Amino acid sequence: MAKAKKEISVEDKQEALYTLQQIDSQIDKIETLKGELPMEVKDLEDEIEGLNTRIGKIQAEIDEFKSEIADRNNAKKESETRIMKYEKQQDNVKNNREFDALTKEIELQKLEMQLADKKIKEAELKIEAKEGALENSKELHDQRVGELEAKKQELEKIIKETEKEEKD
Repeated sequence: MAKAKKEISVEDKQEALYTLQQIDSQIDKIETLKGELPMEVKDLEDEIEGLNTRIGKIQAEIDEFKSEIADRNNAKKESETRIMKYEKQQDNVKNNREFDALTKEIELQKLEMQLADKKIKEAELKIEAKEGALENSKELHDQRVGELEAKKQELEKIIKETEKEEKD
């Protein structure tokens, strides 16, 4: 009978070992589920942070271009003022050399105005392109924030569900 008890106890041990292996497998599955989601959440948080940085840089570039446009507009106004001043001076010249010098100054100011117009147009095109990139980045940011919230909720749900199983 002693042998029978040992066989039963070995059998009990095998059953206990089998049960333990099943529990360990369940814990591994739970850890696998949780193990991937926290990494995904972290990756999404990092990506959102990068997008925030990109959005900030693009906005700063747009502001810089707008400032450049304002500076160019001021330069145009200054050139217009100088042209008017030179035209008044042309009325009171004493010789041809003064007249020619004033005419060249007027031409130079007109060229400055044309250059300012060209730079303004270039800046406006750059602003337009940057605003498109900004809009795309904002859309991607909003999309990633939505994904992050969904992943966080999913992770919290899994943690709540598996919390009971882990305690068992």
